[in-house]
Amino acid sequence: MAGRFDGKRGLVLGVANKRSIAWAIAKRLGDEGATMAFTYQGERIEAGVRDLAESVSSPLVTACDVRQEADCTRAVAEAVTALGGLDFVVHSVAFAAAEDMEGRFIDTPSDRFWMALDVSAYSLVAIARAAEPHLAETNGSIVTMTYLGGERAVPHYNIMGVAKATLEASMRYLAWDLGSEGVRVNAVSAGPVRTLAARSIPGFPTMETIVAERSPLRRAIDAGDVAGAGAYLLSDDARNITGTILYVDSGYHSMGM
Repeated sequence: MAGRFDGKRGLVLGVANKRSIAWAIAKRLGDEGATMAFTYQGERIEAGVRDLAESVSSPLVTACDVRQEADCTRAVAEAVTALGGLDFVVHSVAFAAAEDMEGRFIDTPSDRFWMALDVSAYSLVAIARAAEPHLAETNGSIVTMTYLGGERAVPHYNIMGVAKATLEASMRYLAWDLGSEGVRVNAVSAGPVRTLAARSIPGFPTMETIVAERSPLRRAIDAGDVAGAGAYLLSDDARNITGTILYVDSGYHSMGM
């Protein structure tokens, strides 16, 4: 039986280790037939990313500092060459200084404010710009990762919430810009998932507990749940879905209290 992604080629940004949401999505796509190139940020995680990429027979693993637009352009070009084209992009990149998630948002200094927005939001724009001509040839798709803290104030999420709000607005404008070329751009808003990045959020266990207690389904989510949603948005099953946020949080976003 053919997989939904047989013959599809993609670039995945944001894998840090086997617990990464980006990896959960990539593994799901690989299981359904996709061939993917991967990026990594920094030598510390390079070996781990290469091992994971090898497990899905990736033809390319390349460094990419998303704060450098030339690096984004190069990474996309390398992926297109290695894959023979591009059908989708998974953007799962975000960063904020740990100290800016411990205190008050009002105390965020300017340099770290713009760094968080640059890495977490503008990187989507830079990658989309580089990928546009290649995705236009295949009626391709982009999916990015967000969180409810971009819509509502979540204590200690601070500057990352502002970055996610910027990311979500960017996603909608990119969907408009690229829609005329048949390219779709969407986001998955995941509930609390135990990833390397989640460890840096003060009170993360409390966030998990609240979602499990107060969401309509009254249960926590895991990376596999997010992977299923990401794969759906990237698939032809979602051919008329763009500019949309798909919530994977057991319905928590729909609750008032």
